[in-house]
Amino acid sequence: MLRACSISDLPVLEVLYRAAFPDEDLMPLVRSLLECEDRVCSEVAVINGDIVGHIAFTMCTVETSSLPVALLGPLCVLPEYQKQGVGSRLVRSGLEKCRELGAVSSLVLGDPLYYSRFGFRPETGVSAPFPLPEEWQEAWQSVELNEYGAGLKGKLVVPVPWQEPALWGP
Repeated sequence: MLRACSISDLPVLEVLYRAAFPDEDLMPLVRSLLECEDRVCSEVAVINGDIVGHIAFTMCTVETSSLPVALLGPLCVLPEYQKQGVGSRLVRSGLEKCRELGAVSSLVLGDPLYYSRFGFRPETGVSAPFPLPEEWQEAWQSVELNEYGAGLKGKLVVPVPWQEPALWGP
């Protein structure tokens, strides 16, 4: 089952993210995103009453357009529930919600092999808010959510939680 994520889920998300990303501390970003309720679409996956996955989409714009675009991230699934479709359900549901909210496309900095299954392709028209390392260029991807998502050009304009350069590099 998927449901909207709330700030009251933070204690469980702390455990979830620590288990899934033991070498990264994504919780400052997650906390900040959950405080931006009006700009973030966030869901959790629940199995047998336990939260086993989380995803967030942040509504952004491109500097040359007022059309909303959604930045996907972070996505997290407990290791014991990975490769069981939990992450895929979160991504598909989130993309549909973003489409309903009027986002014309979604962008992600992530594994091309994983995200290509949802229609993501390398993005060349919209640049990340900070320069990406050369080896990460293929990881910058997008998927159109409607006909207005094609042809966007310019730098992605992100809210405060995403304005930390360390989020965009190794």
